[in-house]
Amino acid sequence: MTLASIRRGYHVIKTLLQYGLDEVLPPKMTPWYFKLARNSLFWIHNKHKNKPGGERLKLAMQELGPVYIKLGQMLSTRRDLLSDEWANELAMLQDKVPPFDGVLARQAIEAELKAPIESFFDDFDETPLASASISQVHTATLKSNGKAVVLKVLRPNVEAKIQADLLLMSQTAKLIEYLLGEGNRLRPAEVIEDYRVTILGELNLKLEALNAVKLRNNFLNSDALYVPYVYEEFCYPRLMVMERIYGIPVSDIAALKAQGTNFKLLAERGVELFFTQVFRDNFFHADMHPGNIFISLEHPENPRYIGLDCGIMGTLSEVDKRYLAENFLAFFNRDYHRIAQLYIESGWVSEKTDLQAFEQAIKVVCEPMFNKPLDEISFGHVLLELFRTARHFDIIVQPQLVLLEKTLLYIEGLGRQLYPQLDLWQTAKPFLEQWMAEQVGPKAMFKKVSTKLPYWSDKLPEFPELIYDNLKLGRKLLSSQQQMLDKYLKYQQQSHKSNYLLITSAILLICGTLLFNQDATLWTPYVCLISGAILWFIGWRSRPKNRKF
Repeated sequence: MTLASIRRGYHVIKTLLQYGLDEVLPPKMTPWYFKLARNSLFWIHNKHKNKPGGERLKLAMQELGPVYIKLGQMLSTRRDLLSDEWANELAMLQDKVPPFDGVLARQAIEAELKAPIESFFDDFDETPLASASISQVHTATLKSNGKAVVLKVLRPNVEAKIQADLLLMSQTAKLIEYLLGEGNRLRPAEVIEDYRVTILGELNLKLEALNAVKLRNNFLNSDALYVPYVYEEFCYPRLMVMERIYGIPVSDIAALKAQGTNFKLLAERGVELFFTQVFRDNFFHADMHPGNIFISLEHPENPRYIGLDCGIMGTLSEVDKRYLAENFLAFFNRDYHRIAQLYIESGWVSEKTDLQAFEQAIKVVCEPMFNKPLDEISFGHVLLELFRTARHFDIIVQPQLVLLEKTLLYIEGLGRQLYPQLDLWQTAKPFLEQWMAEQVGPKAMFKKVSTKLPYWSDKLPEFPELIYDNLKLGRKLLSSQQQMLDKYLKYQQQSHKSNYLLITSAILLICGTLLFNQDATLWTPYVCLISGAILWFIGWRSRPKNRKF
């Protein structure tokens, strides 16, 4: 562990203790290392005794920086784990992070453009429109067409800070793997490595721009989702320029009610968007916390989402998509045996897993869900519990599935916040059934043939020549195999003849030796010995010389 990591680890512990987070937890839930740290670092005092626990956690994460702010953003949607007080405080991390100086933002933007801002933009506002954990946004207008745009620029030195936190997390994960037997099974180092790739992707705004363009193209002319236009000619690793949008934050329920928004349709569309991105496009927005989602001001009776911040996008393999869809459908149908089979077939758990024991464990998790009203069942919570259950059966951690699980919890949390009576099953099940039918039915076969047809038509003129070459090669192989077989048979014949003579000679030699000690005519043992010697000589000379065939 490096000196920088030790310093960072000390800073993390010190910050948590300064905000008194060890004091707001029930005594039974306080980790032993919190108690040890409090007793050891007696000179660090709680400076926020008069503030509630949720505000303490928010301030601590805000002080610790972008990696921890991202964690707080995720936790803000988990109202099944946190009280409303704590969740509401953490939600403020999404768009109320203190901004950095606008002069520094101007300098960073001009460094990427390699020219003064006024060369390309008018009305640049040094006061940020919004400030996030990794970047902040400023408004301007394009000189070329006068359209309103926003310029998203990374915070100064944010890369170095994130690298330091990731190094600390990586070293901690390796230590856990070393100390805990279960740690090796859960592969925390591998999970942290995947998180590292994900968050470092957010630090490249050029990559985010490309993601936004792809997502926008997937939903062109859609009533459900709008992604702002990206001006790719002004996008760089630390700068991104896109059209300015006007909408209502999805978390502003009062404003949405005031404009007469259809909340039921809005909530259902959120679920449909998730499954469409995952199963139709295999490219889903994996950071859909409330700060990244707005609702269009137009047509509140037919509401449309506006999606921002495409830094974290997820994909699944075709195999994972297929097994995941079947898993959901098996859950809908209460087919726990099939769920257990799918986990094993997909490789998510070991093939040595006891299928019946695994099935019973899944049943214990899922069956109580069906005793609740549909609008009280958390789809994301079910998926989370299934993964937790699988951990007892040596689950192989799939980072892409963890990302999917987090996204589903985001979407479901938002949907229930907008429309508490949301029936996720009624929305999701028909979509999944239709998708599965398209994957395995006649339409799917026709689609796959249609996809391959251009390739086949391109290769069709070459088929006669390919067939002739293959037949010619086949004849050569058959001829070579026949020659090898003939040599082998000849060798076997020679070998059998030689072995027979050698065995017979051995018997005669043994008999001749034994007869010297018996009452036999004087010439008999000599005949056996001489005959045996002659046969041994013939057998030895007749053995095959070349053993290659």
